[in-house]
Amino acid sequence: MSKHLERDLDLLRKSLLEVGTKVEAAAQTSIRALSERRADLAEAVIGRDNEIDRMEVLLEEECLKVLALHQPVASDLRFVIGVMKVNNDLERMGDQAVNIAERAIFLAEREPLGFPPDFHRMMDAVQKMVSSALDAHVNLDTGLARSVGRMDDEVDDIHRAMFDTLQQRMQEDPATVERAVAYLSASKELERIADLATNIAEDAVFMVEGEVVRHRGSEQPDI
Repeated sequence: MSKHLERDLDLLRKSLLEVGTKVEAAAQTSIRALSERRADLAEAVIGRDNEIDRMEVLLEEECLKVLALHQPVASDLRFVIGVMKVNNDLERMGDQAVNIAERAIFLAEREPLGFPPDFHRMMDAVQKMVSSALDAHVNLDTGLARSVGRMDDEVDDIHRAMFDTLQQRMQEDPATVERAVAYLSASKELERIADLATNIAEDAVFMVEGEVVRHRGSEQPDI
């Protein structure tokens, strides 16, 4: 590897870490805003979204420059491709955090409905998944990356249970419909963040081992 390529790959790594740090903070803050009914925290997440979008565009441009100038191969090529894919997933994750923040503002302005069972467990699990996926990517830890998929199954189960619980609550008390729908929407956004965290973990495996682990059959449930 040439010194110029090594330098540029290191810059990509640092830029991706910066984007990941911003997005992880946005996700954590939006979840806290929802949990604590803090409209001010939610508004801060929304206000910082443009910065994440700008960073995502700049990093993608840097990746394209590296591909054009150095024409990397093998593990270096996998690294650049992985950075581009993770960068895109992080930007989408930032958008989901904004959506949760918007639901948090809506709910903070209304009478408390009470968190459905296991909702706090779901929020904790999603935050752990985001942190673990990013750590796996930074440290090239495929063992940690593969554990993220198992956590995703738990989040999916909780989301399905949330749907049943909130549907029953709306049927029993029509006055709760708007707030219950907002909670259900927030639950769906959390489930999507978990899916994106899984994507990032899968990309870590691809970068290290060159193995594509997406869309595997049911006989291989974990990444």
